[in-house]
Amino acid sequence: MQYQEDNSLRGFARLLGERRWAELVEMGALRSYRPGAFLIRQGDRGGFLLALTSGRVKVLASERDGSEVLLSLRGPGDLVGEMAAKRENERSATVQAVDNCTARFLLRTDFDRFLLEQDARALFADYLVAKLSETVPYQIHQVHFSPKQRVARLLLEVVRLADPSHPDHWRVPFSQDGLASALGLARSTVAEQLSALRSDGVLGPGPRIVVADVQALARQAGAIDR
Repeated sequence: MQYQEDNSLRGFARLLGERRWAELVEMGALRSYRPGAFLIRQGDRGGFLLALTSGRVKVLASERDGSEVLLSLRGPGDLVGEMAAKRENERSATVQAVDNCTARFLLRTDFDRFLLEQDARALFADYLVAKLSETVPYQIHQVHFSPKQRVARLLLEVVRLADPSHPDHWRVPFSQDGLASALGLARSTVAEQLSALRSDGVLGPGPRIVVADVQALARQAGAIDR
């Protein structure tokens, strides 16, 4: 099985199709976010959702001890804030920009009307079911993999969500501390695995994390047969 990067529509956009996704995006007000900016904060009230049109975001949940855990990554074609879009509901997670992002702001009432008019309520229900697993921290999903596989799988997901036209498409904008926190691994373990991936030619040299061979990364992640 050969790994192929999928640059077509993703997320809810894939379910809707190009025409209906374009109509949904056209309904919303444009919002732009710099790296590190918050699109949504845990505990805030609902009433709206965002349709991502460019850039990547991370979905985080705050623990009682004040720490944050990574739930998921999302990119263009995805929705954020859809789980608690009703005004009376509180946000269950924080959404933070990984790089420069754009999104379309949609009131829940307008979104519901769109679903009705486009006969897309069943598609949205399917999308919600697929996203329910994201209430479990990312590190729990990876617990059955080796440390190298866990690092490789996260790096692969980050570059898979990147805009292929971006000049730093293959750079992973995470620090070693950020990767360690997301994966529930010690920083020293992450550093060791990154060093091994560089030695194998999977990552480029230097302090930045840059994927040099995506096919080899996919093999290390277990995404394709060796």
